[in-house]
Amino acid sequence: MSEQESGQGPPLGGDFVYFVTRMGLQALIALGALENPLTGERTKNLDQAQMIARDLEMLLDKTRGNLSLDEEAKLREVLERLEQNLRA
Repeated sequence: MSEQESGQGPPLGGDFVYFVTRMGLQALIALGALENPLTGERTKNLDQAQMIARDLEMLLDKTRGNLSLDEEAKLREVLERLEQNLRA
């Protein structure tokens, strides 16, 4: 039995909070704040990080009024952290 089947691994998809978290991690990798797990290196790609930030802002705008409190809080948290790193 896999970790996912046993309920111990991350969701395979369809979980909004997990999706937003993954997008935030991708942005932090693009900013060089986190090591790329595939290359083991920290490299900056500001265009990619800014694209992810714009996508998350669009997601917040388009889902306004349709998210649970936890989902909206996570999205705002990820956006705030991303904006802080973009300004640094």
